[in-house]
Amino acid sequence: MTPSKLPHSIPPRYTPLVKPLAVTLGDPAGIGPEVVFKALEGLDVPVWLFGSRAWSGDIPDGARFIDVGGSGAVRYGEISAEYGRVALDSIDLAVEAVAAGDCSALVTAPIHKQSIAAAGSKFPGHTELLAALAGLNHYGRDYAMYFDSPSIRTVLLTVHVPLREAIESITAAGVADLADLTKREYRRLYGKEPRVAVAGVNPHAGEGGRFGSEEEEIAKGVAMAGENVSGPHPPDTVFLAARRGKYDVVMAMYHDQGLIPVKTLEFEQSVNVTIGLPYLRCSVDHGTAFDIAGKGMADARPMRYALEWAARHGARCLR
Repeated sequence: MTPSKLPHSIPPRYTPLVKPLAVTLGDPAGIGPEVVFKALEGLDVPVWLFGSRAWSGDIPDGARFIDVGGSGAVRYGEISAEYGRVALDSIDLAVEAVAAGDCSALVTAPIHKQSIAAAGSKFPGHTELLAALAGLNHYGRDYAMYFDSPSIRTVLLTVHVPLREAIESITAAGVADLADLTKREYRRLYGKEPRVAVAGVNPHAGEGGRFGSEEEEIAKGVAMAGENVSGPHPPDTVFLAARRGKYDVVMAMYHDQGLIPVKTLEFEQSVNVTIGLPYLRCSVDHGTAFDIAGKGMADARPMRYALEWAARHGARCLR
């Protein structure tokens, strides 16, 4: 990637001690611009905003805005290739800004999977798109989806696949690879070795084979992963143990196993992080909310937390 498309002739409005965050506004028909602008109110964090000026409303004072085009009135709640293209172009330019060293980290507002597909994207979402831009090919070994909050953290062995397929895809090598990636990336974030608890997939972690045999493969992966990795643990109690401080990260075997506790306990204070990238990227843990877009009623607390979290961790996570 090259920074050639960035408008470097426009001087930044900040001379901060830390570089600004690159913030994409997501799908114009969703709540992205609203929650970003609300979240920036009174927040002393420098940002570059990437999106459509015409479809974003009043720009916050002090924010540098990189306009990717668009005209006319926005049609809230509508799936559109035009809106998908704006979202994709915003991501491309924001990634270039980080790669060029102009910004310290990337914070993304929600995009709509159908809109970016209509715009020609072959990727289901941010995670896969950003990994491809960085040349990362293997989920779980090169990159992964990780969720961070004040009281609970989880990393996902499988992501957007049917539950049956997720269970069938569990391998010892996959568990070991994700444990290694998680430990490396956690050290980048927190400067210490994490205690990783690997969840089982069956009730009571299989109860010695009575309720399933998948835990045998998980146990092999745990043994391959080395120190500070334990399991398989009963999935109905391992998140509680982590919340009480026994473990730093729980490795979930499938999407909802990890996301249900995070969203239940810390919805307003959790971030979705793509670990493995050469820079820090996080997002809110919610979607475009087309049903309330344009009504001024979106809750900006998750985005506020994402911005604060990225500002706190971004500078030291640059490689």
